[in-house]
Amino acid sequence: MRSLRTQITPLPPPTANFTGKTIMITGANSGLGLEAARHFVRLNAHKVIIGCRNVNKGEKAKTDIESSLGTAGVVEVWHVDLSSFDSVKDFCRRASTLDRLDIVVENAGMLATNYEVFEGYERQITVNVISTYLMAILLLPTLRKTMSIYQAEHLPDVPHIVIVGSNSHFTAAFEQRNEPSIFESLRDDSFMFQRYSTSKLLSVFVSRELAKRLSTSSSMKPTDVVLNVVDPGFCQSDILREKSFDPVFNVVMAFLMKVLARSAEMGARTYVMAASAGPESHGRYLEDCELSTPSPFVESEEGQRIEGKVFDELLAILEGIEAGISKNI
Repeated sequence: MRSLRTQITPLPPPTANFTGKTIMITGANSGLGLEAARHFVRLNAHKVIIGCRNVNKGEKAKTDIESSLGTAGVVEVWHVDLSSFDSVKDFCRRASTLDRLDIVVENAGMLATNYEVFEGYERQITVNVISTYLMAILLLPTLRKTMSIYQAEHLPDVPHIVIVGSNSHFTAAFEQRNEPSIFESLRDDSFMFQRYSTSKLLSVFVSRELAKRLSTSSSMKPTDVVLNVVDPGFCQSDILREKSFDPVFNVVMAFLMKVLARSAEMGARTYVMAASAGPESHGRYLEDCELSTPSPFVESEEGQRIEGKVFDELLAILEGIEAGISKNI
């Protein structure tokens, strides 16, 4: 877990070369996603796809990026709404028509304190967990197609899925851990102030287990896709756009944002690092532009037991959304 010192220490600017690569970033019409897209364009990506709910805002982001860098024809704006499983599936079907897809950065997410249901589940669980991994697993065949290009050209590259995590998973009480069905227990409105951190804890569990299942034997060497989780730190963003937060909380957070938060550009540097990290990053948690470790609970004996249970429950849910999806793994 990062210290105050590392939070305020500048991160190294990204220098990786993404020439020829097609990169997809969700939630990239503002904040961290927007700045990550700008970095990728600056670093010579062939195509950067901004996935967002509001296409008009996405087009404004595209104009912002291209005007700031003096480029044109690199950024595309695609519609996707993670509150809708059908929207995610449509997005992934469209992606399957690409000649190549090298990197997926799953940045879209939400934080809320009031209870609302999307697709039968509390909305943060739907957006931050179920739809996030529905997308990741549906995109695996398209990413593997790109791996065959690398192999044909004798390139050492491996396609990447970068899941955006949060340091808040360290604080998750996870009261539902011993329930017979964890996802069923998360359908209600209890412990809502903990729901965001719980969703991010579940995301770490799922990423670690998915990475294992994408690896050869027990070596944790990725076969054809690197998957990692990146924590950008406490950054200036619109994650607090919900109007349901307590006014005092909003005042405190506004002060902390001003005093401690990294700029969105600084935080986005971690995304680029994760997208260019080597196979050693597979299944790992990254922060401050380096390999790190998740919460002690995640790596505990209990955490490792729960990890498999969470993944199996989620995979069953995903099979109900898209029959046969598990065959993509």
